[in-house]
Amino acid sequence: MSNSIKMKKIFLALLILTFSHFSFAQKGKWFKGMYIQWGYNREWYTKSDINFRLANGDNFTLINAKAADKPDFDAIYKVPTQISIPQYNYRMGFYLNEKKTRAIEINFDHIKYVVTDGQKVNVQGTIDGKLVDGDSILNPATFLHFEHTDGGNLLHINYVQQNTLMKNKANTRPLFTFIWKAGAGINIPRTDFTYRGNRFNNNFHVSGFNISAEAGARYYFSKRWFLETTVKSGYVNYLNALVNTETTKGNRASHHFGYFEVIALVGYDIKF
Repeated sequence: MSNSIKMKKIFLALLILTFSHFSFAQKGKWFKGMYIQWGYNREWYTKSDINFRLANGDNFTLINAKAADKPDFDAIYKVPTQISIPQYNYRMGFYLNEKKTRAIEINFDHIKYVVTDGQKVNVQGTIDGKLVDGDSILNPATFLHFEHTDGGNLLHINYVQQNTLMKNKANTRPLFTFIWKAGAGINIPRTDFTYRGNRFNNNFHVSGFNISAEAGARYYFSKRWFLETTVKSGYVNYLNALVNTETTKGNRASHHFGYFEVIALVGYDIKF
């Protein structure tokens, strides 16, 4: 079984357990309803200092390395059954009041982070037992390649506030709402790392933390169904993006960066 399939099964199990817990909690009148969402995203990242501490003794840092996302939106029509190939998002929210103006949300962003090959970066540290402090071209065959593309995977809890901007003609329900969110959580990456032509396998694991804030609008095109578009900004810190496996034992990578994200989702309200 592939790591990707294992990860999806783990997330599904977590969602089922969470839903069961919150369903039980609502019997105590904690929650007044819930919603589920699915969608896709684009990201832009700040430059990052990436530190590598390798089993062979190399310990160096890439200074101000540039990276980009990898949306893979063409997979939607090439392999439409594989909806989780592109950069995706899902949400599960629980309303705290009858007016649905406040909620607690489980928020998962499958982001992809790819350090740009061919760029010139300053490298500082120790390589092959020698001190280095100079520019180098990032190339997987001669130096390295680094990416989180089976997911940077940000899992966190949000507080959500929603306010009605416009109601439908009958004045019976919201039509447009303004929504904002803020939260924090953990990173669960699977990192692809190549060093001097050797590609190291990696597994999903918990690595570091993230914080974020998000704002946007919802359009309720029916009583239960809605579209949501938001922009999001946050901070991600990977304390160790390489977990110890047979091929990565003793290797570590750490970095942190800011990001800006645009998200579009479809959602459905569930009434208890």
